Amino acid sequence: MLNVLYFARLRDALGVEQEELPEGAATVRELIAQLVARGGVWEQELGGARVFRVAINQDMAQPDDAIPAHAEIAIFPPVTGG
Repeated sequence: MLNVLYFARLRDALGVEQEELPEGAATVRELIAQLVARGGVWEQELGGARVFRVAINQDMAQPDDAIPAHAEIAIFPPVTGG
């Protein structure tokens, strides 16, 4: 299972803080595509021009990065501040 965490704006918009998903997405891009396929707010937040970041096991990830088994995936908006 993958442990997927949502933070800040995404947590609020998606209405979920954390969920477990079956293994199956080989890359970040595939995982995001699976989430976008849920439609509705998932598609609006993760499938459009909205900006978000992804980390795998607390390391920043790129769309083609592989997702290892039992990974923790964090999805969050960019952080600003001083």
